Amino acid sequence: MASLRDIKSRITSTKKTSQITKAMQMVSAAKMNRAEMNAKAFVPYMEKIQEVTASIALGSNDASHPMLTSRPVKKTGYIVITSDRGLAGAYNSNILRHVFQTVKNRHQSDDEYAIIAIGRVGRDFFKKRGMNVILDIVGVADQPSFADINDITSKTVGMFADETFDELYLYYSHYVSAIQQDVTEKKLLPLSDISTSAKLTSYEFEPSAEDILEVLLPQYAESLIYGALLDSKASEHAARMTAMKSATDNANELISSLSLSYNRARQAAITQEITEIVGGAAALE
Repeated sequence: MASLRDIKSRITSTKKTSQITKAMQMVSAAKMNRAEMNAKAFVPYMEKIQEVTASIALGSNDASHPMLTSRPVKKTGYIVITSDRGLAGAYNSNILRHVFQTVKNRHQSDDEYAIIAIGRVGRDFFKKRGMNVILDIVGVADQPSFADINDITSKTVGMFADETFDELYLYYSHYVSAIQQDVTEKKLLPLSDISTSAKLTSYEFEPSAEDILEVLLPQYAESLIYGALLDSKASEHAARMTAMKSATDNANELISSLSLSYNRARQAAITQEITEIVGGAAALE
């Protein structure tokens, strides 16, 4: 049995850990609320730009653009959004496991694909396994602005335009609720299946539909990446909040168990001391 000092030391260290995880849970909860608001606030913009893009792409017979046209696939690009830090439960591992299995099942050679990693965890995961990471960005803010990722989104869309990639997929964690985040795969480019659930509004295009598509489609693709990042940040904070809550609960259970063991050991020590005193007194008589 451990000594009283050892048990007391474990109780003290566990209490300190519990205080840290409780603080991290509260911080993540505050960040999650703000990230959820940001993600929801971006939805109306995405719906409107999707409606306008679909109206031009589907409603105009003379409108065409390379980003709307499928071509023979020689190389596939994968945008993977993870976090820069751990302590978020299975948030990162679920995404990385899914992407890793997908890449291994689809491709026989590293020349057939390339990875754009947003987040330090994803970047380190793929580089450690010798996978083809051609672009990466780390240090994205907890409440990101479009300017934070404008460089990598424009480069990524440009790579599809110059045929470095023939198709582009996006992987991220979709925020459903504070306790549910789903790994999501979305085909980003080409935009061959672009559609809208709303009734298409009639627009007049000036100077022409093709000129508008030339500007609008890259912005739309970049907005899809930014929207996924906002969604992913909300999922990250929710996953970290849940993980820290579980850690705090486990620490409290361990403290209770150690306190019980400490009291039993202390009672046993006191009983032994009393027995020794009584035995000594009886020997003197």
